[in-house]
Amino acid sequence: MNQNDPSVAARVLLYSRSGCHLCEVALADVERICGDLAVEFDEVDVDTDPALRAEYGDRVPVIVVDGGEHGYFSVDEPRLRAALR
Repeated sequence: MNQNDPSVAARVLLYSRSGCHLCEVALADVERICGDLAVEFDEVDVDTDPALRAEYGDRVPVIVVDGGEHGYFSVDEPRLRAALR
C-alpha cells in the first residue's frame, strides 16, 4: 500500500492464536477501531503455519499495519487510530 496516498485505506493484519486471552482482547479492539474507521482487517492464526509459529512463537497478538509491524501483546488505540488516518 502507498502510505503517502490518503485515498488508499490502510490494511491491518492481526496475528493471533486460538485460546489466547490477549489475542481475544486485541481482536475486539481491532474490530472496533477498524469498524469505526471503515478499515478492513484480517486475522491469521499463527498455529496454522509452521513458519508463522516459528516467527511469532508466544509473541502474539501482533498487529501489522500496511505491511509493517505496528505493535504486539496489546493494542495502543491512539497510536493505531493515528496510523490508520
